[in-house]
Parts: sequence; C-alpha cells; structure tokens
Amino acid sequence: GGGRPLRSVLAAGVCAGALLAAVFVVGAFVVRAVPALADAVRAVTGQADHTPFVAVVAITALTGVAEELFFRGAVYARLARRPVLVSTLAYAAVTAGSLNPMMIFAALVLGTVTGLQRRSSGGIVLPAITHVVWSLTMLLALPAVVG
Repeated sequence: GGGRPLRSVLAAGVCAGALLAAVFVVGAFVVRAVPALADAVRAVTGQADHTPFVAVVAITALTGVAEELFFRGAVYARLARRPVLVSTLAYAAVTAGSLNPMMIFAALVLGTVTGLQRRSSGGIVLPAITHVVWSLTMLLALPAVVG
C-alpha cells in the first residue's frame, strides 16, 4: 500500500482489524441483552455450525479478501466523487440482501474503515488485511459472547 513496506502495512492492518474487532466484541455484550439483535448475530454465527472449522476459516478469509478486491478495489477505483461513501453504501446495500440488521451495521462500519484505509494507503492490501483480521476475530469471538 502506497509504497510502505509490506511489514508495515501488515502490522497496520492487523492492528486496525484487531481494534475494530475489539469494539465489536464489546458491542456484542450490549447486543446480547437485546433478544432481537442477539438473534440476528446468532443467525450469522450459527451458519458455521455444520461446516468443518478449517473450511469456515478459509471461506471467511477468502470472502474478506474478495469483498475488498471488489468494493475497495474495482468499485472504489471507478468512482470520481466520494469513493469512500459510495463504496461503503454499495457494500451495505449488497449486505442488506441478508435482511440482517447486524450485518448491515457491520458493513457500514467496516466499509467506512476500509474505505478510509483505501484512500490513505492508495491500495487494497491494508483494507484486505483489516477485513480478514476483523472477520476471523468475529468468527471466533462472537459465538462465545452472544451464545
């Protein structure tokens, strides 16, 4: 990203993904007190229950990279005006197909963070690392918090 050494980009992405995940984990403690929201989180995390763990981890990581390639790569690059906002809204709109308010909220937050990273770094490596770290942490942590 933007001429920075890969190690620096990797560290920045891991830190950003971990920090964002920590915020979501703290939020999950609040969410679990609201039955409808907790059910929305369980609807996402429960999908992994019937799939081998290694496959779920691989799919989670690959999906994060693919989403960044598309939304912060192809879509962002095509936008002359407000690329962070428009790519984030496009990401949230696609996620809205899930009809899951927690997924839509996550898309808005994650899309904004990764969009700002795309703008500051000039590439998609930093947003992709952040997305993967965040996604994998959510995969592992949310079931333990929300149940």
